[in-house]
Amino acid sequence: MNRPFNFSAGPAVMPEEVLRQAAEEMLDWRGSGMSVMEMSHRGKEFISIYEQTEADLRELLAVPPEFKILFMQGGGLAENAIVPLNLSQGGAIDLVVTGSWSQKSLKEAGKYCAVHLAASNASTGYKNLPDPGSWQLNAEAAYVHICTNETIDGVEFHTLPDLKALGSKAPLVIDFSSHVASRPVDWTRVGLAFGGAQKNLGPAGLTLVVVREDLLGHALQACPSAFNYQMVADNQSMFNTPPTYAIYMAGLVFQWLKRQGGIAAVEARNIAKAKLLYSAIDGSQLYTNKVDPECRSRMNIPFYLRDESLNEAFLTGARAQGLLQLKGHKSVGGMRASLYNAMPVRGAQALVDYLREFEKKSA
Repeated sequence: MNRPFNFSAGPAVMPEEVLRQAAEEMLDWRGSGMSVMEMSHRGKEFISIYEQTEADLRELLAVPPEFKILFMQGGGLAENAIVPLNLSQGGAIDLVVTGSWSQKSLKEAGKYCAVHLAASNASTGYKNLPDPGSWQLNAEAAYVHICTNETIDGVEFHTLPDLKALGSKAPLVIDFSSHVASRPVDWTRVGLAFGGAQKNLGPAGLTLVVVREDLLGHALQACPSAFNYQMVADNQSMFNTPPTYAIYMAGLVFQWLKRQGGIAAVEARNIAKAKLLYSAIDGSQLYTNKVDPECRSRMNIPFYLRDESLNEAFLTGARAQGLLQLKGHKSVGGMRASLYNAMPVRGAQALVDYLREFEKKSA
C-alpha cells in the first residue's frame, strides 16, 4: 500500500509498522484471546503492557527516578486547569505567552489562581521568543509556565530557560505536547512536563504528565480526585480507568523509537527534515516563513504563499500528489507542515519537490 504523507498537526501521522503491528494484534494480543481494547486495566495482561510502556518512556526521555510518570486523560487543554489545581497552592503563577497555546494556558489558569504575565511576544505576532533575561518574574510565584513548542505559530524553545540563573526559585512547568520525544529534555531545569499524545506519541485520548515528586501532595481542595497528581501517582495511573488502548499504542511507538536509535537519532533526523523544508521556503520567491530563524520549530512549520489567491490551487495540487493536511490553522491562515517523528525524510523531500514544482508552474 502506497500511503500518502500526512502533515496534520494532530491527531497526526503514526509509524506505519506500529499501525501494522496493532492491526495484527487487534483480535488477539499475544495469545491472550483478547484485544487490548477488551482487557481489564487491572488484569495481568494490561499491567504488563503498562509497565513496559512506562519503562520504555523513562529510558527514552532519560526521566530521573525522582520524577513520576503519569498517564492521564483530557489533553493539554485540560492540563491548563489541572496544573494550577495541583501546583498553585492558591497563590500566583508566572506565565510566558509565546503563541496561541500559551495564550489559552493564561486564560484557563486564571480561573483557578492569580496569573502574572511574565513576558509575551504578542506585539511581534508570536514570531519570536522573549529573551528570558527580560522576563518579569514574581518572586512568590508557585511555578513558571511555558509552552516549549507552539503548534500553531511555529516557535520553539531550543534551550529551556534556567530559572535559577534568572533568580527564580519556582519550578518550571512546560507544555511539550507538540515536540515531546523529538529531542532530549533537560530535567534539571524542569519541575513538570505535560503533553497530549496525539502529535508525537500515539493516538488521541492519552495525556502524559512527568512530575517531580516534591511537587505532589499540594492539590487544592477543589481538585477532582481523578486529576490529583498525588492520587494518580499513588495508584500507578489507575485511580480511574486509564485510556488503555492509547497507552498500548504509545508503548508500540516507544518501542519503534528505540528501534530507530532512540531520541538522539530521531532528533538528528528531525533536524534534517526541518532544514530541508526551511531551506526550500527561504530560497523561494513564492513562499515565506515569518518566524525568527533563531526559534523556528522543527515540528510545526507554518508558511504562506505570497500570492494568497493561489492557496486553493496549491492545496488541491498537494492532495493530488498525496500530500495531506497542509492547510494552516484557521486562526492564522496560510499553510502548515508538521514534521513529527513518524514523518520520514522522504515525506519532507516529497513536499519540497512539490513546492518547487508548484512555484515553477505558477511563475
